Amino acid sequence: MPQDPYSPPELRASDADRDRTIDLLRAAVADGRLTPAEFDERVDAAPAARTVAALAPLTADLVAAPGGAGPLAGTPADPAADLLTIKEKHGMVRRAGPWTLPHRLALRTSWSAVLLDLTDAVRTGPELVIEARVTGGDVDLVLAPDMAVDANELAVRYGQVDIGRNPYAGTPAALRVRVVGRLRHGRIGARWQAPQR
Repeated sequence: MPQDPYSPPELRASDADRDRTIDLLRAAVADGRLTPAEFDERVDAAPAARTVAALAPLTADLVAAPGGAGPLAGTPADPAADLLTIKEKHGMVRRAGPWTLPHRLALRTSWSAVLLDLTDAVRTGPELVIEARVTGGDVDLVLAPDMAVDANELAVRYGQVDIGRNPYAGTPAALRVRVVGRLRHGRIGARWQAPQR
């Protein structure tokens, strides 16, 4: 059936529109408003959406109150505030010093070297979730003695997880680093660094 010639064409979605939608979905799954299965289904649909109208149903039940009154209570006004995304292809990423840790760090790298030094980082909570989509290259975590790592939710294919034993295991864990997502043809490792005297 031909489109009504008097109706305006549908607005095309930009990469930024798709990224904002995915950020909202990540925030929703993190705070329990979406199940992991719902998140997977919606996040897979977002990159294929060609129009703003096609993106809208993916977050319609997450961002608007009945009657269009605005964000629901508890919905972050800026979902990126608790999310840091690192994207790199065929390069190098280094984070060190007193940088502020987000609640979630999305790592989207391919064939890159990544060093995340958390020893002097400013902590914003008891847990840092690293959502990895890494293809090729190395990811190295440098941790303080009071940090623990859990990579049990990381799916690895043709790769290596090299997380040794914390030599300061008697120190109570004040920060849990949870690595989730997937690693292909790469390596992720963690080492603990003695506190500076």
